[in-house]
Amino acid sequence: MPLTQPKPAAPEFSVRLARDAADLEAAQRLRYRVFVQELGGGGEMVDHAAGLEKDRFDPFFDHLLLLDAARPGEVVGVYRLLRDDQAARIGQYYSEDEYDLTLLKQSGRRLLELGRSCLDTEYRGGTAMYHMWQALAAYVAEHGIEVLFGTASFHGTDIATLAPSLSLLHDRHLAPPELRVRAQEAHFQPMDLIPPEQIDRPAAMREVPALIKAYLRLGGFVGEGAFVDHAFNTTDVCLVLDTARMSATQRAIYTKDRPGA
Repeated sequence: MPLTQPKPAAPEFSVRLARDAADLEAAQRLRYRVFVQELGGGGEMVDHAAGLEKDRFDPFFDHLLLLDAARPGEVVGVYRLLRDDQAARIGQYYSEDEYDLTLLKQSGRRLLELGRSCLDTEYRGGTAMYHMWQALAAYVAEHGIEVLFGTASFHGTDIATLAPSLSLLHDRHLAPPELRVRAQEAHFQPMDLIPPEQIDRPAAMREVPALIKAYLRLGGFVGEGAFVDHAFNTTDVCLVLDTARMSATQRAIYTKDRPGA
């Protein structure tokens, strides 16, 4: 009889904010593996020699780090967070280069920008993201955040290939007027490319990246128009999540870890 292989132990996760330059470099190292090596991205401040994906905004953000006790000294998940009071000190949000955020900035509500979200390949499809969400929910509660937003990406810049998914997002998940941020006019890429009745919805949704689908399940919306980012080899949409609109079920997903999900 074949020997039964022991089941691998579940990761022993912890989540915390970056504390020092070493923590930030560990986050940038993971970002380099994902955004540069895996997805083919780039940027003015990418350090290929050191294997670090970084930009001028990093010093101003809080960096939420996912750690696995079995891999000391490494970061296996990252979220980059910018509160409205932090953005006021630097004069803009990261995503303002791509989207007009006037509606959100003039809403009088507490805002949090999310970005550079990524997981090491070994931790995708398991419970890692739910650990990140738990920590993010605690951060949101601590700072009284009401609206979360940020860009999320499709891999590639071929709009014809992405047209079904972009059209589905525009038709089914467009933000209500009071939250409907809009891609900057200079590079506005329409998303309503295919008439709704011609969209193969199951096929189109299969091609939507997992992170975007996760935010949709939480009750998130997309802004109007996409941004084609040739430097990072991505096509970006802006996600907006209003915590006041979340249902009890959605809030439970966001705040509780679900083993095996």
